[in-house]
Amino acid sequence: MRIVGGSLRGLKLAELGAGDPAAHLRPTTDRVRESIFNLLINGTHGNPIPGARVLDLFAGTGALGLEALSRGAARVAFVDDGVAARGLLRTNIEKARAMGVTDVWRRDATRLGENRGAPYGLVFLDPPYGQGLGERALESALAGGWIAPGGMVVWEESAPPAPVAGLAQIDQRKYGDTTVTLLRAGHG
Repeated sequence: MRIVGGSLRGLKLAELGAGDPAAHLRPTTDRVRESIFNLLINGTHGNPIPGARVLDLFAGTGALGLEALSRGAARVAFVDDGVAARGLLRTNIEKARAMGVTDVWRRDATRLGENRGAPYGLVFLDPPYGQGLGERALESALAGGWIAPGGMVVWEESAPPAPVAGLAQIDQRKYGDTTVTLLRAGHG
């Protein structure tokens, strides 16, 4: 696994092997990650990355958030409640020399609670597939004020996800067994 673009392009991230099924760690492949970022950067909806505050839910290895940093995001908050994931996250943040622009929170992404800081303009969501956790996490994020008005959500799932009130679908693509859905938060 490597960062595929931006200032950290080529940086090798900590290896996970085939993943950790017990911890629900299934990293986004480099190819799918590259496709996601091409969609964000070249899409008709405007590039949300430069200067963005990014929320990476079910962060796992942190590859999505670190890729966003590499491409100009200002800060990334990684949320994962798995011990294995947080160990890999910390290793990858150190490799990227990103300690000063990242936060790692041990928290259940489906029960975020109230956001006490500024909302996030770009949210990555890569939950364990097929368990309905993405819907619950986004409902929690919206209820807690985590997503900025007009903020973009990038959601990876095994199948097209159910609609979430307050978010409008703006694009959807299938890459192998992964469906990537782009959503935009309402304005208030």
